[in-house]
Amino acid sequence: MLLGIDGAGKTTTAAALVAAEREAGRPAIVLRNRSGRRWLARTSARFGVELPVRWVDRVETVVRTANVLMSQARTDHRGGLVILDRHLVCQLVLRRVRGLTQGRVLPWLSARLLRGDAVVVLDVPAETAHARILARGEDDESLEYLRAARATYLELARARGWIVVDAGGAPEVVIARIAGAASL
Repeated sequence: MLLGIDGAGKTTTAAALVAAEREAGRPAIVLRNRSGRRWLARTSARFGVELPVRWVDRVETVVRTANVLMSQARTDHRGGLVILDRHLVCQLVLRRVRGLTQGRVLPWLSARLLRGDAVVVLDVPAETAHARILARGEDDESLEYLRAARATYLELARARGWIVVDAGGAPEVVIARIAGAASL
């Protein structure tokens, strides 16, 4: 499982890991667990309406939970490398950064569904992530948000014993760091 702030390189790293596995003749797949946050932001901007944070969170939580549940079902009987790009933890991070309560159901469900051989948090400075986000030109995140989200991911990683990998550098460098840290 790959976690981390937007712009940390989760999707790029996941694609590179899958390509390397397939090139070696082994099965591999990436399952992305989106929340619909980008779509919500674009839609509200298009109509000039700012949705209340609680409404946005509810929609994102439902979308991400549905995606995670479908991904988990797909992984149950699959061999080879399966990479989950994002998880319910990401929604918990969003809630904390937004100043919302964690609730009861989402943390419980997150803990129940968070499984796998390795949970890896890809880490880059917020400024690096921000530059990457601006370069791809698809969305925008504030530096303040990225700093707060990064701190939250790192805090969770320390508390839960997840692997933290420096995601600065080319995908092959990051893959080597993950392989070394996760004993892949």
